[in-house]
Amino acid sequence: LAAADPRVLALAARVAESREQDVPVLLLKLQEILSSASLGRKESKKIKQDIYYYDLTHYCMLVLRQDYSQLRGGWATAAQLAEILSHCCVGLEVKEDPEEFYKKFLPSAIDSLLFLGRRLQARFIRAVKVEEKQDFLRCFQTVTDAICWLFGGHIQLTARVLQNDHFLQLLITDNVETAVIMMSVLRSILGVNSSVLLQVDEETFHSVLDELVYKLSSTTNPVIGSAATKLLLLMAKFCEQLLQLLATRYKGLKVLLNKQWTGKGFDRDLSQLLDLLYLEQSNGKRELQRQHQAACIIQATWRGFQTRKRLKKLPQAVTILQRSFRAKREQERQHLRKQKEDEALKLQMQLQRQRAMRLFHERQLALLEIIHASQVNKHMQEMEVKSALTIQRFWRGYRARRNFHQQRQSLKEYKAAVIIQRAACKFLEKQRRKRPLSPWKDPKGLTDEQRLALQQKVDDYIKLHPASQMSEEMSKELHMQAQEKLAQFMLRSRLDQRAAQRRETLLAQVNTDVELLMNAPQLAETTEKDLDVFMSRSLPVATKAKQSHNAMLKYTRWPWWKKLGDEFVEDDVIPDDALNAELGSLFIGGRK
Repeated sequence: LAAADPRVLALAARVAESREQDVPVLLLKLQEILSSASLGRKESKKIKQDIYYYDLTHYCMLVLRQDYSQLRGGWATAAQLAEILSHCCVGLEVKEDPEEFYKKFLPSAIDSLLFLGRRLQARFIRAVKVEEKQDFLRCFQTVTDAICWLFGGHIQLTARVLQNDHFLQLLITDNVETAVIMMSVLRSILGVNSSVLLQVDEETFHSVLDELVYKLSSTTNPVIGSAATKLLLLMAKFCEQLLQLLATRYKGLKVLLNKQWTGKGFDRDLSQLLDLLYLEQSNGKRELQRQHQAACIIQATWRGFQTRKRLKKLPQAVTILQRSFRAKREQERQHLRKQKEDEALKLQMQLQRQRAMRLFHERQLALLEIIHASQVNKHMQEMEVKSALTIQRFWRGYRARRNFHQQRQSLKEYKAAVIIQRAACKFLEKQRRKRPLSPWKDPKGLTDEQRLALQQKVDDYIKLHPASQMSEEMSKELHMQAQEKLAQFMLRSRLDQRAAQRRETLLAQVNTDVELLMNAPQLAETTEKDLDVFMSRSLPVATKAKQSHNAMLKYTRWPWWKKLGDEFVEDDVIPDDALNAELGSLFIGGRK
């Protein structure tokens, strides 16, 4: 293995030790190393390998993304570094890990060069002074030359350049100078790799063609027109698919070229492009005629097949038509019959309403004849109040029913959400109870010094706070007092519990009697069976037991989402809140 070039080693050491803003200026010395007159082909390859292995090419690629406005040398330094990077990559043979060089480093280098070109193009367009514009244009030309040199040495990069977003942004510009330079770059790409248009995706291909056609249609500058025409001619010669696409996608292109660009100094290229377009149009017309004849034959065959098929199904079609006609006629008859019935019902209801109003007015007149004249006004006021109350009652009922129907879905969703939340909480609580406790961790042992210090603190605390002494007789007396108080408390709690049970029983009995009295029939309709309900205490209990049984049966028939929270409860237990929600004021076992 030959030793590395000492100049490359020294430069790599200086770059590694220098500040970030000084690195671009130091990397310019690579130009002197590469352009040494005494180097041959083998020596040049060896130096490029040393530059790559000591990561100087990586430094060149990275510093291209810096802002050179405040650096020494300005954007001219960036252009020189772009040229150095392209020369270092062309003719380089990487023996160790070539995949990283060809699939990672070279695409990154192309992306950095295109990004630098975009920045230079933007500054050139914004510049006001003529000298500044010339400097930026010169730097932009240098960067594009470096890009052409790089993909000229590595043909696989041509498709990468076309598919790069920065390249499309550079091409899509209204500036004449940079647009001409970018179209020359596109010509270089086609000259290096004529089949690159078939390698890129359709969207990129259409974007490039759209931009070229737009430049021909939006400007009258002969420089732009000549460059765009030559590019389209070159593409059409290299790719027959492009010629077909131009003839079909841009149908007014021939008229545009004839009217706008004839006699502008590039008639030879223009006439060649028009000849190709007209030839493709004539070929397209012959192809269209052939396709039209084939389509006519297919359509005639298909119509004959359909006609024969229809003739075979004609008897069945007639039967179906007659059946549908009879069904439609019967449907119309039923509709007319229903319409007549509705009209008759409406007329009958109108007559009944009129008859009822007539009877009502007759009764009113009869009442007015019976009532004394001094009581007429009072009677009319009472009738108005009753009428107003009736109207208000019906309106409130209608409004309540309407609001209930509107809120039914939201109430159902709210109840479902509550049930789901309750089920989730119960599930989480059950999981938390099943979770095993963390094992006990023994405390860390104390050292002898810590044990002595802790013992000293305990002794000091005992000396400052001596414990009170209690005799054995006092302890026994205190124990006896505690036992007596505990016995009194247990006796009192048992009596309170019995009293509470008695109150709940009496309350349940009173509520049952009240409900029976409210549901009792009138005295005129009372029978001996109704009297037995009030005279016997077993019948109300049996009635309530029957109601409870029906409520439990109804609970078992609930939909799944109402019983979602019950999967964490025992099968024979029904939640009290569910029963209360269904039974209202029902009492079970003495509890409400």
